[in-house]
Amino acid sequence: MNEKRDIYLDNSATTRCFPEVAALMNELFLEDYGNPSAMHHRGVTAERRIAEAKKILAGILKAKEKNLCFTSCGTESDNLAIIGAAMASQRKGKHLITSLIEHPAVLETMKYLETQGFEITRLGVDRDGLISPEEIAAAVRPDTILVSVMHTNNIIGAVEPVEEIGKAVKAANPNTLFHVDAVQGFGKAQIYPKRMNIDLLSVSGHKIHGPKGTGFLYIADGVRLVPQMHGGGQQNGLRSGTENVPGIAGMALAARMLYKDLDSDRAKLFSMKNRLIERLGVIPDVVFNGRTDETAAPHILSVRVRGVRAEVLLHALEDKGIFVSAGSACSSNHPRPSETLMAHRRPGKGDGELDPDQPLCHEHNGRDGCGG
Repeated sequence: MNEKRDIYLDNSATTRCFPEVAALMNELFLEDYGNPSAMHHRGVTAERRIAEAKKILAGILKAKEKNLCFTSCGTESDNLAIIGAAMASQRKGKHLITSLIEHPAVLETMKYLETQGFEITRLGVDRDGLISPEEIAAAVRPDTILVSVMHTNNIIGAVEPVEEIGKAVKAANPNTLFHVDAVQGFGKAQIYPKRMNIDLLSVSGHKIHGPKGTGFLYIADGVRLVPQMHGGGQQNGLRSGTENVPGIAGMALAARMLYKDLDSDRAKLFSMKNRLIERLGVIPDVVFNGRTDETAAPHILSVRVRGVRAEVLLHALEDKGIFVSAGSACSSNHPRPSETLMAHRRPGKGDGELDPDQPLCHEHNGRDGCGG
């Protein structure tokens, strides 16, 4: 009797931990469980685990270990970067720039800053969901303190020209900080912050086969941030709170495993994605959002089915053991038309206005059906 296997295609929402990651974390939970701030042997051992994790992650980014700050998730990393930079730099100006297709962790943070007297410029994208470096440069002003752009869009998989944007930002105003939300890009692409003029880079652990509740923020030399959490002064006073040693070590191990075979993993993901595109493309009324070639992310595919409500299709697929998302998991409690799809298909930029009655289905493929 054949055992039924689920097909998990929602890795942009979260990934399953690598078994090696789970095993390492279990060991740390039960054996190396000391507080890394403690002076005794168990504390020193825990602190060493954090140092090892920093060494791994800094090596992947070609950065310095001191440039990393561990957080609880990508959202916290975005908040610390954006709010922390805005508050630290507000004497220089109160203008920030972002795009319309950012993750809610960025968009909602920008909305909060508006309530604090900051001015936000939100730029649109072309029909492929790409942000123009020239438009960014034109929007930068003498009082622009920060530009925030994602590396890879979580809905349509557009890979933004972050290196070109970084150059454009610094050419327009060398004092403007450049923040990149790399939650969907880290683990799928090589990202070198210093080479790309990135001052702040946000990453999440559970998107790369690491544990939930983990993330980190890269902070370039000389960048000042106002801490958003206060307490015992851990991590040089930037992010108080006892470090999540098992989570940090697990996240670093997951990152090391992904980057060890990055090129072959990317090729495999593209092969799986192309097969899915080929098979879905023969079905009437199936439309793909964004690019489907290899300039897009290897692990994200956005599909629109005319005449079928997204939630109906989602549950029909679930009955067959196929799991997909009908939009960003972070926005599932506040259903509304996708800001990303509305932005990339607005008049003059796409294939016409988005019909608000036309449902959207976003399918996300991953490693062997259970990884991302």
